[in-house]
Amino acid sequence: MIDSSWEERIKELWSSIDDIEPDALIAAVDRLADELPTGNAVAEFERACARDLTGQPDLAVPLYRASLSAGLSGILRRRAVIQMASSLRNLGDPAEAVRLLAVETGAGSDELDGAVSAFLALALADLGREREALSCSLVALSKYLPRYNRSLANYAVDLLETREIVQKKV
Repeated sequence: MIDSSWEERIKELWSSIDDIEPDALIAAVDRLADELPTGNAVAEFERACARDLTGQPDLAVPLYRASLSAGLSGILRRRAVIQMASSLRNLGDPAEAVRLLAVETGAGSDELDGAVSAFLALALADLGREREALSCSLVALSKYLPRYNRSLANYAVDLLETREIVQKKV
């Protein structure tokens, strides 16, 4: 169990990222992570976040994987999957990003649903699956509109069905 003092210090550090140089941020996160037991899932996640934020997705991905393997849970687990998928996409592996995020779409619902859909749409677009990407984006957006939610969601589904109909006719 991580004590509230540690959680407050890491939260304070993340809230000041605009005032910290990248190397100093990584060093500060690593110092805090070193206070936790070796292989701690949260420590590995925080290390991954620091590398990701400072433009080092190649170093972040193994740390995300380590955090997930160590049993990261709850909202942090979902954040790790989203962030790792984004990093994989940036590293040229959108197919793996789609695989991870597609699983995540069925893993329950929370305040990160829109983020899952957004990053899934980006990865789909990178794979040349723009209609699926647009459909995914519109379904996500439909949940936040004050009106036309049902219509937009239905049109989003129609994007995929129309393509299937057109492909069958060809």
